[in-house]
Amino acid sequence: MEKQQIEFSEAYGNLFNLLDCWTVIKDKGFKRQPKEVQEYWNALSQIDTVLLYGGRDSGKSFAESVFIPTAVKKFNHRVLYTRYTMNSTDQSISEALTERIRLLNYENEFDFANNTYTLKNKEKKGKIFITGQKTSSLNQTAKLKSLEDFSIFVTDEAEEIKTFEEWDKIRKSIRAKDVQCLNMLVFNPPTREHWLFTEFFEDMGIKEGFTGFMDNVLYVHTTYLDNLENIAEHNLKEYKRLKKAYDTYLSLTVEEKDVAPKKLKKDYNKYKHVVLGGFMETAEGVIFEDWEYGEFPENIPSCYGIDFGFSDEDALVRTAVDYSAKKIYVEEKLYKNNIGSNDLGAILIKICGHTDLIVGDAAQKRLINDLYEMGLNIVKCKKGGGSVERGIKTIQGYTIIVCGDSPNVVKSLNNYVWHDKRAGVPRHEWSHIPDAIRYSAMELIIY
Repeated sequence: MEKQQIEFSEAYGNLFNLLDCWTVIKDKGFKRQPKEVQEYWNALSQIDTVLLYGGRDSGKSFAESVFIPTAVKKFNHRVLYTRYTMNSTDQSISEALTERIRLLNYENEFDFANNTYTLKNKEKKGKIFITGQKTSSLNQTAKLKSLEDFSIFVTDEAEEIKTFEEWDKIRKSIRAKDVQCLNMLVFNPPTREHWLFTEFFEDMGIKEGFTGFMDNVLYVHTTYLDNLENIAEHNLKEYKRLKKAYDTYLSLTVEEKDVAPKKLKKDYNKYKHVVLGGFMETAEGVIFEDWEYGEFPENIPSCYGIDFGFSDEDALVRTAVDYSAKKIYVEEKLYKNNIGSNDLGAILIKICGHTDLIVGDAAQKRLINDLYEMGLNIVKCKKGGGSVERGIKTIQGYTIIVCGDSPNVVKSLNNYVWHDKRAGVPRHEWSHIPDAIRYSAMELIIY
């Protein structure tokens, strides 16, 4: 079979050059190359982390699945290909890799068994091992042994990984000596609170959409504009429609944006985040979409709600409910972890005094009793306030007004999503302030 020519956007040039990097630098004529050429390849040789990110129809998955078998066949790389959970590593992954291997005319070069592609040439040790980083229950790390000889660690759908530490632990185990070790993160940009943003963009001073490299990190950002020849016509028409809305919204003044139709704002955000692949302010499928900024009223009853933590944050909010206007006012008062019981009591007395009502998690009866004995007017939440699903449905009938200096309220509302919507179970991450809001708001609504 004649080998098919595969073409990529220039944005992927640095990615594929990584495979040639060590060979180029070791060449006897390398030091006779122009200074800027030497500087480029020397900088590329320092790369150990690759971020492959972008929007819908950007071609990043295709590039990834061509890069991997090429690295194995031509450069003897050993690839650990992962997704977050075991049940994510379904047949579609091996089907995609098999198709790319066929496209590259490598069918006769690989054997496949037990989720592993191995080179038939036994003198080489190149392979692709497909696995999950977590078991399907998410409560155990998958057994990943003998990682030292792997040279490329790929994490597909990296936005699913909860913490930098989970990824970093495996990354540090990739220690091959004969080829350049690489750690690839392939993802659709999540929210700005996600570790992918804070570790590789915010803390690095990198703007989203950047393609290039800084220090040891290579950034490859692509959009549908880099992949026009492979996009279905109906999708392209949709992207053009959304781009028109995006451009229209950008042309508005600040005042005009405030009163712009919701449909225009929705299409603007969809083009910016889904199509162009920008990091989101709000997670997809947030539970409390209807919120805005405002001033805390002093003429209606209020109380405090607290969700207890220790390793997690103790979250305290002040809440007021305007029944006629269907508004819940929320102001952040405390969001901090590692506070002992006595210290927490002292902080609450300073904020709430001895008479203002505090409503806490009914499951923390002993702590509530201890705080009550310290002189605080604290009670456990009512049955309605403690029912997560009922409380959420009730609050969704109100507009939440975020008041004062409440950055963690905003972050929580923008990231609080369902773990299992059908079962009425939200994700634990970012749940502390929404729980505190639920305890206090339901106390006022039921009362």
